[in-house]
Amino acid sequence: SLFYLCFFDKMNIFVPFMKPRPVYQSLVNLRQNQKKAFAVLVDPDKVNIPDIQKLAGLCNESAVDYLFMGGSLMISQHLDECIKHFKSNSDIPVILFPGSPSQVSRYADALFYLSLISGRNPELLIGAHVVSAPMVKASGLEVISTGYLVIDGGAPTTVSYMSNSAPIPHDKNDIALCTAMAGEMQGKHVLYLDAGSGAKNPISESMIQKVSENTDLPLIVGGGIREAEKAYLNCKAGADVIVVGNAIEKDLSLIKEISSAVHQCSIQV
Repeated sequence: SLFYLCFFDKMNIFVPFMKPRPVYQSLVNLRQNQKKAFAVLVDPDKVNIPDIQKLAGLCNESAVDYLFMGGSLMISQHLDECIKHFKSNSDIPVILFPGSPSQVSRYADALFYLSLISGRNPELLIGAHVVSAPMVKASGLEVISTGYLVIDGGAPTTVSYMSNSAPIPHDKNDIALCTAMAGEMQGKHVLYLDAGSGAKNPISESMIQKVSENTDLPLIVGGGIREAEKAYLNCKAGADVIVVGNAIEKDLSLIKEISSAVHQCSIQV
């Protein structure tokens, strides 16, 4: 979604320009400057409001770059409260990672407008977007058009089940590449490779490298990352943002470890 201000230059020619988009620009800057970032993914269904304050403190101490908020299902009704509570304790940007049109909150800083370009389900290519468009527009959120690719992580995941669409096989790098290139040429702003929550196997470095080397968009990678070394290797392969959610739910100490590894990769670039 593009939000335009406008003016007329000295020749009375209409000249549009985009409203500032700080979150998207920060992602572009990562790519341009060969820097790396770490994002913590929080499912509102899996946290209580009191837990958010502790999480915010850990994220601040660990120099986390982004907080992604959302899930494939939304049983709880405290999305707004989770975001407000986190933002009252941290300046880290909160980006919505919605699993359904209802997961929109004006309290976030931005929203990934996800199109499941790896699937063949029209609802997740455009149908859900038509339903959510008025709500998203009215929210005033910074909208980041996202080409979302689900990669087979070796186990059935919620996102595969809910999307009613098969993931890209984990060893089919060319399929992932061609899908990513198609998303780029369709005008997506970022690419997101995801093995899904609870994946047994994270996305291979060879697939990440192939997509990164042949596209120019910021590349986000998540799913199945359980250790700092894997996050580091993904960054070296070409990921611009590493996302970890499920592993952190089980071990909060991973926040500091993985953040350090990701930022160490930035230093060495």
